[in-house]
Amino acid sequence: MATGVPASRRSKGLRIFLWIIFIVILAIAGIVGYAYFVARSALPQLDGSVMVKGLSAPVKVTRDGHGVPAIEAASLEDLFFAQGYVTAQDRLWQMDVMRRFGSGELSEILGEDTLKIDREQRILGLRAAAKKSLSLASPRDRSYFDAYARGVNAYIAERQKNLPVEFRILKYQPKPWQAEDSIVIAHQMVKDLNYYTLGDTLAREKILAKLGPELTADLYVNHSWHDRPPTVMREDLSDQPSQDSGDKDNDDDDDDDDSGPDNAVTRRSGPGEIWAGHAPEAVNGSNDWVVSGAHTVTGKPLLSNDMHLGHQMPNLWYEAHLKAGNVDVAGVTLPGMPYVIVGHNQRIAWGFTNVGPTVADAFIENFNAKEGAYQTPRGWQQPERREEVIHVKGQPDVTVDVRITRHGPIISELIPGETRQLALRWTLYDGLHMPFFDVDTAQNWEDFRKAFSQLDAPGQNVVYADVDGNIGYQTTGHVPIRAAGDGSVPVSGADDAHEWLGYIPFDKLPHAYNPPSGVIATANGRIAPDDYPYSISAEWEAPWRTARIYHVLESGRKFAAADMLALENDIQSENDLFAAERFVYAVDHAAKPSARAKQVADLMRNWDGRMVASSTAATIAVRSSQELTRLLLEPRLGAAPEDSQQESTLSWRSYHWEMRTVWLQNVMLHQPKQWLPEKYPNYDELLTAAVEAAVNASDAPKDLGSWHWGSVNAIDI
Repeated sequence: MATGVPASRRSKGLRIFLWIIFIVILAIAGIVGYAYFVARSALPQLDGSVMVKGLSAPVKVTRDGHGVPAIEAASLEDLFFAQGYVTAQDRLWQMDVMRRFGSGELSEILGEDTLKIDREQRILGLRAAAKKSLSLASPRDRSYFDAYARGVNAYIAERQKNLPVEFRILKYQPKPWQAEDSIVIAHQMVKDLNYYTLGDTLAREKILAKLGPELTADLYVNHSWHDRPPTVMREDLSDQPSQDSGDKDNDDDDDDDDSGPDNAVTRRSGPGEIWAGHAPEAVNGSNDWVVSGAHTVTGKPLLSNDMHLGHQMPNLWYEAHLKAGNVDVAGVTLPGMPYVIVGHNQRIAWGFTNVGPTVADAFIENFNAKEGAYQTPRGWQQPERREEVIHVKGQPDVTVDVRITRHGPIISELIPGETRQLALRWTLYDGLHMPFFDVDTAQNWEDFRKAFSQLDAPGQNVVYADVDGNIGYQTTGHVPIRAAGDGSVPVSGADDAHEWLGYIPFDKLPHAYNPPSGVIATANGRIAPDDYPYSISAEWEAPWRTARIYHVLESGRKFAAADMLALENDIQSENDLFAAERFVYAVDHAAKPSARAKQVADLMRNWDGRMVASSTAATIAVRSSQELTRLLLEPRLGAAPEDSQQESTLSWRSYHWEMRTVWLQNVMLHQPKQWLPEKYPNYDELLTAAVEAAVNASDAPKDLGSWHWGSVNAIDI
């Protein structure tokens, strides 16, 4: 006979269980409440008054509905003090990480996982270079940098017990801010925009040795008839060459159209990164343009700018309005730096895109193994040495011995598989001036040019407009003049054959003022006219964005501000539309295309070239172009290694070039015999094979109609 559990015991057990549940819920609520309190306590005070030591007079800070501060002070030193304080209110941990990243000090708070990054930054010596740049600052600018630092430090001192939650999680206190820290952050921006040449330089060297000069020249194309240098005006738009006219001179029918001279430069991602998976590469491409009042509904100029750098949270830029004395300027600032970097004052406005100049050259140094000296035209010399000590959280310190030749630091350690002693010659090491106070207070074209003549790096395309109706454009930055070469491949450091002789004079850099067309635009493409006597960049960006901007702005319409925003958000891709049309034609003329190939040809057939999120044709056009690149290069450069860590192994993935789409379009347009792989009888079969490879890839869905561009072209922030 079964015996049941007494009701009293069941009731007691239930009460205990309920108490446990209650205690757990209470504990969770307490933890959540404490975490909420900790996070909220770190938020800045946005209302009322704050007593801050270090100001000579009251400062007024007003925030708009988006939290953007307008800072008004009685003196300039108070203004920049307040800018440092307010920026730290919103971005203190970002500022600290930015200076640590630039200085190579991440491992001190994050541990050995960031040691590789720190070693690179210490070898490049961004903080060491910052000391030199700070020494070049005028007493006026030094006082403003110091005022900014005092403002940051005032906020740090005020919030010692309520620092942003990231500091508490990582259990460290921020060090006092120094003017030098601001320069380090500026130097990191220079590195981001002007340093990454080595990947393309070394890959090109290997590809040249493998393929020879003719095919290498095809791959490393550096001009196109689609280019729109901003100082070259097309008075009669009907004179533009047709799609099939080839070279802009319309007198070259050979297969070398758009080949350009042997060149190479600014690397924005590693040589294998674009092909590491099937996802398309995210292009950090900026746009700026200005139109005169002749093209606007108001009769006044309109200037538009999108400095499209990498996505991150929080954003790299920080909006602010600064007002004191002769300063009344609004725009974006760089957290950790005083001044407005891009924006407008009461008289002028300006915008940036990156020039991408060739300003970092690799020199092959010949070292004497016995004595440790390196060869120069004046005999053997001992390198300078800089000892860098990296503090690593929870681990012993790491010491880095940096050798420095007459050209710069030896950077071979940073290049996988490199056995030579490569020294880096970089404009950054000559020191940088920071002209943004003079930019912020410029009143006209002459003031504007005088201020930007002092911007050493990063070289920028700057568009200009003023309240008097004038528009203009100016190239900026130090660009070296070389005894020989263009910085596109490593050269010997033992002689003076490729030494830098100076910089292109500012007055000789491309510029324009009130052009007859009333339209100026740049989008990282070629800015040098055909007859320009100097080499600015060995690797311009592809011309498609620039050409699209001009196509819209030269349409004859009258534009409003809303039209400028619409153009910034434009999703038309003429290059991908061209590729889609070529793929459709090939499938239609191929001997035995599969049913799936015919299906996607029909999907692309009526596509308009708009990269909308729901488009399948966009996905197929891009993926087929990627597969076509592989089919063209793999027979000549080799298959990609399965181990993605083998970066130094030459393969078809080694090819990375800003104008690679120009090379691919040239191949599709002219169908040169020297590029047709042996296994294909003609280009129709080759292009069809690329489509087949794309639609039969492992990640291609069974229902190709569901292969939407929005899911393929996602961005991770």
